[in-house]
Amino acid sequence: ELAKKGKVLLGSILGLSAAQRKFAHSLRDFKFEFIGDAETDDERCIDASLREFSNFLKNLEEQREIMALSVTETLIKPLEKFRKEQLGAVKEEKKKFDKETEKNYSLIDKHLNLSAKKKDSHLQEADIQVEQNRQHFYELSLEYVCKLQEIQERKKFEFVEPMLSFFQGMFTFYHQGHELAKDFNHYKMELQINIQNTRTRFEGTRSEVEELMNKIRQNPKDQKRASQFTAEGYLYVQEKRPAPFGSSWVKHYCMYRKTAKRLNMIPFEHRSGGKLGDGDVIFLKECTKRHTDSIDRRFCFDIEVADRPGVALTMQAFSEEERKQWLEALGGKEALFQSFNRVIPKQEGSAQLDKMGFTILRKCINAVETRGINDQGLYRVVGVSSKVQRLLSMLMDVKTCNEVDLENSVDWEVKTITSALKQYLRSLPEPLMTYELHGDFIVPAKSGSPESRVNAIHFLVHKLPEKNKEMLDILVKHLTNKISVSNHSKQNLMTVANLGVVFGPTLMRPQEETVAAIMDLKFQNIVVEILIENHEKIFRTLPDATFPEPTSLSTSPPNAPPRQSKRPGQRNKRPVAVYNLCLDLEDGDGPNPPKEDTPTSSLDSLSSPSPTTATVHGPLGPDRNHLLTDGESFGEWAATAPSQTRSTMVQWLNPQSPTTPSSNPAAPPPSPKSSPFPFSSPATIVDKPPESIANRKARAVYPCEAEHSSELSFEIGAVFEDVQTSREPGWLEGTLNGKRGLIPQNYVKLL
Repeated sequence: ELAKKGKVLLGSILGLSAAQRKFAHSLRDFKFEFIGDAETDDERCIDASLREFSNFLKNLEEQREIMALSVTETLIKPLEKFRKEQLGAVKEEKKKFDKETEKNYSLIDKHLNLSAKKKDSHLQEADIQVEQNRQHFYELSLEYVCKLQEIQERKKFEFVEPMLSFFQGMFTFYHQGHELAKDFNHYKMELQINIQNTRTRFEGTRSEVEELMNKIRQNPKDQKRASQFTAEGYLYVQEKRPAPFGSSWVKHYCMYRKTAKRLNMIPFEHRSGGKLGDGDVIFLKECTKRHTDSIDRRFCFDIEVADRPGVALTMQAFSEEERKQWLEALGGKEALFQSFNRVIPKQEGSAQLDKMGFTILRKCINAVETRGINDQGLYRVVGVSSKVQRLLSMLMDVKTCNEVDLENSVDWEVKTITSALKQYLRSLPEPLMTYELHGDFIVPAKSGSPESRVNAIHFLVHKLPEKNKEMLDILVKHLTNKISVSNHSKQNLMTVANLGVVFGPTLMRPQEETVAAIMDLKFQNIVVEILIENHEKIFRTLPDATFPEPTSLSTSPPNAPPRQSKRPGQRNKRPVAVYNLCLDLEDGDGPNPPKEDTPTSSLDSLSSPSPTTATVHGPLGPDRNHLLTDGESFGEWAATAPSQTRSTMVQWLNPQSPTTPSSNPAAPPPSPKSSPFPFSSPATIVDKPPESIANRKARAVYPCEAEHSSELSFEIGAVFEDVQTSREPGWLEGTLNGKRGLIPQNYVKLL
């Protein structure tokens, strides 16, 4: 019975192990999706956490398999051996004993039934036979009893000893689990910090998103972005069919480039969530507005195709306003040539970065350090709005500023003072860390090693105007020094991460508030965290004079370009910019196509006029955008473009040789197979693909570990032979150590 129950237990152990392994595989294969063009370090750790959990379970199940094997070897087999050899032998003895017992008692019954009248010789012979049989039965009984006694004694060690081994195996398994848990404990604590930081940043970002959403809701027209040179968005296109079927209207995502007079059209069905088929490319000859007396639909216009004589398409916009924008971009008749590409002027408050401003900052900081440094939620708990405005008005008034005693007066709560300080900083005409350097500060927060980030931000802080740097120094010192907010975080619960959430949007903000800019909020927080943690180095020492522009650095390898075919387990990243298939569509030849060539050697070269497209997806989706004109330079556009757009066009340098430009190794090529998606936040730079490469040599500038048998693994400095362009966009083919395979193009530099 015990052996049978042991087998059931073994089956359950193996079943549990199989279920745990399946669960571990599911954890390993689970992939997070993210919106934006970069992840924070915390998000990368969270991204990798499920694989860590999977490895933990895998290691645990390896120990469980060892235990299951020990159950078989130490418990089941010994029990079955004992049952077969010992109990089997006793059963044979019992059969023999039972047979002799029956024979003995039968003989006794027969002997007792003998008649007394029998001859004495006959009776004596019967008595002798019974006595002999009794003696034989006695000996057999002794043997059987000895066998019973032996097996009962053997049970005490031959049975209990396997049980002891079984439990020793159980103890070993649980001890191994304990050791694995101890090893995992440090990672678990770090992951908890990563999760808390991510949650904190999410909560801070959510409030900013809601604020922006309210602004868009109140003034939707002010948030639209368009240009008279390029239109992009959804249109219904009339498809004519043979009689009697008439015609149908199919929704397309359309992109028009004025320089080439080329219109790309991709059929799109929102119910199925993707493309219906391959796109079409036409070259525009003429565009004409359709009046309602000639068609039974509103907002329509006709397009005459240059390369298809006699072919005209009828298109329908979503509204009259959108039709005007399309007509304007397409050069249509009755087009209204007014510019919608305007930047909404910021309402400037009365707060200024002057002597009065420094007085306000110092008075508030002194009051906080004197009265409220240990208040829970310091700087995060907001004061009553009316009181905050009244205090700020008094502080900004020359007549009443000196009369306000914040350190000793009980009239002003600490939360009112902290809110007034933040409100003053937010009311400045320009954020303390300036619009100009906003995108530059964001770039190092998205990539590179911790040391390179500190160096880059150190360099940028010293590019700030003197007054801005001085005020930033005073504020960050307050958040850092011995009586600082962060050093009292056990009492006030304001860790460096929490302070980053509070002061990120206060000290930094983009010139245009779009959903794309909201994606950078978490990186603003990281910049503030770096300032707090490295205050002495950043503000008390000068940056390295030979340090290159931070926007030209990359100390971490770029993302490998996406493969055309998705492999099992490959990470699904939500597209950074939706309509990267502009790149694929530009390969087609058209009548008199313009010569396009975007320099990639340095940021300065981007200031030269070029018809290269720069599409900026606005807060309402990709059909509100900005496009560079023929006469507008990249440099002029970058000065006013959203920060994420600027960050995507940064030209990186080889980290091994910071002063020597490389062929843009870190800018991952856009995926030409991205599916249309109705909304997009960040922006995309779309330019002409690189020329074909053949029989070249290349050197690795980043290490790479192959994720597929068709790819090559290599270290920094590896030299590839016979390098040529691959059919897969963004990849090269080359030979390393006699093996040929795929190489990410942005990981190598051509020799």
